[in-house]
Amino acid sequence: MVDLTEIEALRASVRGARSSAAALGDAAQRLETMDPHGDVADADLEELQRLTLANAIAAQALRGFIESMLKRRGSIAAAVHAGNEGLEE
Repeated sequence: MVDLTEIEALRASVRGARSSAAALGDAAQRLETMDPHGDVADADLEELQRLTLANAIAAQALRGFIESMLKRRGSIAAAVHAGNEGLEE
């Protein structure tokens, strides 16, 4: 079994998020060329469903990994507070 360093794991997580975003971007470009008065094929909707789920999972995994790194360093409270600036309850 190979142990990844933290930076290698972070790089892999970022690559996964970027890859899923790129795949979603390719599908979005095809969507832009569709007739606005036409209908979206079931296969296209299924592909978009799969790609958006993959994108959401990859982004959440990256976010979770970064938060665990911040927690371990004791920086999470400051990062969460800074990320919530401008939000109203």
